[in-house]
Amino acid sequence: MNITKKLILVLVGLVLTSLGIKLLSDNNLTFGGTAGIATILSYLTTFSWGSLFFVVNLPFFIISIQELGKWFTISSLLSITGISLIREWFDIIIPVFEINAIIAAIIAGLLIGIGVTFVLNNGSSLGGIHILGLYIDKKFGINRGLVLFVCDSIIILFALALVGWERAILSIFCIFVASTIIGRYKKSPIKEMDRDQEESIENSHAS
Repeated sequence: MNITKKLILVLVGLVLTSLGIKLLSDNNLTFGGTAGIATILSYLTTFSWGSLFFVVNLPFFIISIQELGKWFTISSLLSITGISLIREWFDIIIPVFEINAIIAAIIAGLLIGIGVTFVLNNGSSLGGIHILGLYIDKKFGINRGLVLFVCDSIIILFALALVGWERAILSIFCIFVASTIIGRYKKSPIKEMDRDQEESIENSHAS
């Protein structure tokens, strides 16, 4: 696939995911993974979600660079930086938008699921649990959607004290919606990136 088209689709994925996460935050819901960890920490500290999300993800890149390759890691790091900046920008230009919590969970789940799928489908990831999910999928063949759902649900349990049972259950439902969409994704972003890299090398040799 043309690299420009891939970059555009990744950007679209980052925008959709950022919108979903903002919708959750505005309605006192949370998500799993490093996004959920960043949300919890933003409730407890004065730091912004974007800066916390970036910092929380850094340790996972050790796994990525060792197991998933440098190109995938670089692409994922750029996506992490991108979503952190986009999320910060949305907080500035979009006012707090409160709606029915159930509707918010459904819409956010769809936005995040579609957004993350766009990112994964075009050779990148949003770090953290997504990197772990891709690694386990590659190593053991366990569906990444299932890995994300289990890990995210565990993280949500730690948010109970902050959001309460009702909000926690709705947050898990949001994760379920997003993970179902992500789990239906069949291609491997690592293989896609490796193939693109090989094609680039072949083209350079041909020229």
